[in-house]
Amino acid sequence: MFEVLYKYLSQRMPLTLQEFDSVQDLFIPRSMNKGELLLREGEVAKYGAFVCKGCLRSYVVDDKGKEHVIQFAPENWWLSDIESMTYKKPSAYFMDAIEPTEVLLAEMSSFQKMLEQLPGFAEAFRSGQQKHTAAKDKRIVSSLTGDAEEKYREFLNKYPTIAQRVPLHMIASYLGISPETLSRVRKRWSVKK
Repeated sequence: MFEVLYKYLSQRMPLTLQEFDSVQDLFIPRSMNKGELLLREGEVAKYGAFVCKGCLRSYVVDDKGKEHVIQFAPENWWLSDIESMTYKKPSAYFMDAIEPTEVLLAEMSSFQKMLEQLPGFAEAFRSGQQKHTAAKDKRIVSSLTGDAEEKYREFLNKYPTIAQRVPLHMIASYLGISPETLSRVRKRWSVKK
């Protein structure tokens, strides 16, 4: 698992093997089964997860028991509840594995040590946070103004590797549309091809 993290980090900042060796102990390797929870609503998040293989998702459940997918995290993505980790607040999210998944878990203190020990990590982390914020803003605008086809097109652009791996009802939940609407969009697209 660590070779995946090394490749990810070294693509984003100067990183020697010696520097990487010094931070490996900050991560906890974990294999997860499909459906296994990483975080449950109401718990305080202990870890951020780097996905080496597989796919995680975060979601909320409304008063009627309906799931609303907030984010997918395929290979080379991070997933965490920063607010819960930072402020020790109960999380509003569930996080689970959509398929068998291998992750490297890091506590908030581990992130702090990486910021201190790896000179390029702070800049890479800041840049990643800015991209994440911009993507979240774009998704909010799309969900408020876009039609089902636009939302699905943006989903395919954002998550090209997992569109075939994630159940349609989860994709529909992420897009804020019904599974039936998503099926109609996909059917129209297949006819156009």
